[in-house]
Amino acid sequence: MTLAISIAITVLWGLAAAALAWYVASSASQVTYVTLADGRRQARNLPLLFKVLLPFVGNLDTMLDRPSFKDRISERERTLVSAGFEGLLNGREFVALEVLAPIVTGVVWCLAVASLGAVMPESPFATSGGVICVFGVALFALMPSLWLKSELKKRHTAIARALPFVLDLLTLSVEAGMDFISALQRNCKSRRMDPLNEELMRMTHEIQLGSSRREALQNMAARVNQSDLRSLAHALIQADEFGVSIGAMLRIQSDQLRSRRFDRAEKLAAEAPTKMLGPLMLCIFPAVFVILLGPVLIQVMKEMM
Repeated sequence: MTLAISIAITVLWGLAAAALAWYVASSASQVTYVTLADGRRQARNLPLLFKVLLPFVGNLDTMLDRPSFKDRISERERTLVSAGFEGLLNGREFVALEVLAPIVTGVVWCLAVASLGAVMPESPFATSGGVICVFGVALFALMPSLWLKSELKKRHTAIARALPFVLDLLTLSVEAGMDFISALQRNCKSRRMDPLNEELMRMTHEIQLGSSRREALQNMAARVNQSDLRSLAHALIQADEFGVSIGAMLRIQSDQLRSRRFDRAEKLAAEAPTKMLGPLMLCIFPAVFVILLGPVLIQVMKEMM
């Protein structure tokens, strides 16, 4: 009877593991998209953990309705929009993921550490299992916010790199006689789809739907929240208000962007020696130490033996 119960428990655990593996594999194979202003869909990669946990975020609706979560949800919503995930992931879902990630993955992590500690009694998993569990849970708790910051930084960096070139094209088009909106539309059609192109396309689409140029520029500056693009939007708004030539203003903005880009490059170059100290201390000095003293130590060991 005991043997039959053990076999049944083993089979049930095997079926549960197989079902979990199938669910994780099916979640990993899903491709997530955002819809652009012209109706096209653009792929956006979400971490596997998000794909696995997203179906369960609705269970936290009662908790997230509390006033204490309102500001956090709004802040995450703005950051997700700036990072390009609008329509795919909202602030409420992201806050729910921040709550679920350390709980679900923390339980799995602690069970794995306990199992390894039982199998290998002399390993760190047995002697320092509690510390490893706490470290793992803390890491999973920070993972969603770290991922969001990383995606936002990537998108802002891509916009900052593409903006001077786009401004040059717009300046040439406007000075050649095209109006600003036609130059924008021509630029969006001729360039590959990147974060800056997505935002410019959305701005032109808003203008076509009836928004004024001022409103569309303000919406883009608030949505992206990137310093260079915000400066450009404010300059265009002032040019409209004071009747300044768009071509001349675009050329001034392009020069200023290139100057700021050069300053950032100089700053990074000045920081490089400091950043190299870590790899130098961790890798090069030990290697030199081994190369210089290795033969001496080997000779000493031979003499002692």
